[in-house]
Amino acid sequence: MKLLLVEDDERIGEFVRKGLVQDAHVVDWARSGDDGLDRALHGDYDAAIVDVMLPGKSGLELIRDVRRKKTQTPIIVLSARDAVEDRIAGLESGADDYLTKPFSFVELVARLHALVRRATTSKVAFELEYKGVTLDLRTRRVTRDGTPIQLQAKEFALLEYFLRNPARVLSKTMILEHVWEYGFDPQTNVVDVLVSRLRSKLDRDHPIKLIHTLRGAGYVFRTDEE
Repeated sequence: MKLLLVEDDERIGEFVRKGLVQDAHVVDWARSGDDGLDRALHGDYDAAIVDVMLPGKSGLELIRDVRRKKTQTPIIVLSARDAVEDRIAGLESGADDYLTKPFSFVELVARLHALVRRATTSKVAFELEYKGVTLDLRTRRVTRDGTPIQLQAKEFALLEYFLRNPARVLSKTMILEHVWEYGFDPQTNVVDVLVSRLRSKLDRDHPIKLIHTLRGAGYVFRTDEE
């Protein structure tokens, strides 16, 4: 795992860093709240370990700022403050876990693995991906090969339906019932218009086309090779 450690105490920081490196993890160590925030917002980390009492921005301020930016990196607070109200404050700031000092290094690693495991499971549940197209159900963000694509509500719903049914032929009636959730005259062209709009945004300028029309049957979301 690639981890961010935000800890100003040299002895504790070196102990944690050394142990994590020996456990085959990559560790970036920030010694102030401001440096930690900058790394958290611009780095790509599997999890972060954050002390509360830091030079400059406090650990709780750092966590709140990270969450305001919609960054979902799992965060565990490591603090000597062990009162119930301190633990509550840490969790309410946006931290995912709270471990008090002194602590067991083995327990810290176990908690980190548990946080990353839960985050990975959540990501899988909320993200749909197929052939470079990614749809995030939480943020409603859509990308193709990393390039953002702006979709309207019905276009988003149609793409979600396609992504949940790759390589499956979807009739106009099936699309009508799923996207609009009530009946239309199957002869109406609303599906054709919606598919055309989505195709122009998703397949335009891409050599690999994903939305295909099967005359008399409906539409299918797949590559030409499938």
